[in-house]
Amino acid sequence: MVALSFGIVLGVAILTCLFMAWVLGANSNSPPFAPAIGANAISTMQAAFVIGLLAAAGAIMQGGSISETVGTGLIGGVTITPLAASAGLLTAATFMAIGIYTRYPVPAAFATTGAMVGVGLSLGGDPAFATYRRLGTFWLLVPFMSGGVAYVTATLLRRDDIPETVGVPLLAGIVSAILANVRLGVIPDPTASQGTVARYLSWRIGPEVALAGGVTITMVLVSLVFAVAGGLWVRRRMDVSVERGIRSFLLVLGGIVAFSSGGSQVGLATGPLEQLRVELGVPTLALLALGGVGILLGAWMGAPRLLQATSREYAQLGVRRSIAALVPGFVIAQLAIALGIPVSFNNIILSGVIGGGLAAGSAGVSRRKIGVTITFWLLTLGSSVVVGFALYRVFAVVGGG
Repeated sequence: MVALSFGIVLGVAILTCLFMAWVLGANSNSPPFAPAIGANAISTMQAAFVIGLLAAAGAIMQGGSISETVGTGLIGGVTITPLAASAGLLTAATFMAIGIYTRYPVPAAFATTGAMVGVGLSLGGDPAFATYRRLGTFWLLVPFMSGGVAYVTATLLRRDDIPETVGVPLLAGIVSAILANVRLGVIPDPTASQGTVARYLSWRIGPEVALAGGVTITMVLVSLVFAVAGGLWVRRRMDVSVERGIRSFLLVLGGIVAFSSGGSQVGLATGPLEQLRVELGVPTLALLALGGVGILLGAWMGAPRLLQATSREYAQLGVRRSIAALVPGFVIAQLAIALGIPVSFNNIILSGVIGGGLAAGSAGVSRRKIGVTITFWLLTLGSSVVVGFALYRVFAVVGGG
């Protein structure tokens, strides 16, 4: 047994973080633009380029809360060392690689959470049961939230008494209103690390008249302005051509979801290094930038092939059902970021596809594949704990930790 120097172990941890971010960029950020490619609104290479930029931007601007949860909220009483972080990241990346090989999507959130719990227990840490209950409750609600929102959205788009020139701009307005309240690290806030456009303007304009839950009249007015602007933009596009207007909304929606995906996924790569970042005094932005670079490279280098495959599936869904699947993806991802909960985009999108399909009278997805996928997810969560636990023990013996 040879004790490895801190510098070598730190280098390995950084490389595994980059590798995990690369895998996330190549695989987890593709669904948002697949519908737009299937609808011929954008080419595959253009989509991969845009996905990389938007997901990296989302990672840097929104990834802090997820990174903190993964790095410090899953285990108590111990510090995640660089060697332990490497073991956790390699475990999660391996599970994702197995999912790619078997063509059953492995949720990165489940794999990473399980792996980090495993290495934390292997270090002698205490289980954070309160955090587990919070994560478990949210994960269990995701299929119902995503499927429910997709069902309502698809039903709205299918109603004969609501013209598409009304229904689609209405959805665009709702999405725009939510955008006004999205948390971003580049927006200052006197009470939080991430601010929103609505809250910032409320703070700057003043005086703030509170309504409930910290919401002010100015925040409501800003949200309404965003809603009207977004709805009018889509309506004007549809006045020229209904199909072009719908595709434009689909393209913008895909970009927003890709941005949200980067913000919700980067923490799965950077979270294991969170405690090390604090010890070394490295700014949060620097760690998120590292993850953002990995996601950017992964999207540019690995996403095109997956985009071509998934776009064919979305082409069969159609533009409207694709919109119905992406709307809950945006809403739930932003809710998860606000709560600091890592989520699986595969879980959200698949649930949205099923919900949108039910509105048309059929889920459009094999029941057998749904059952196998859910079983695969549960096995991923449980077995990643075991593998993470064992792999760190091996690393500790080999590396002299």
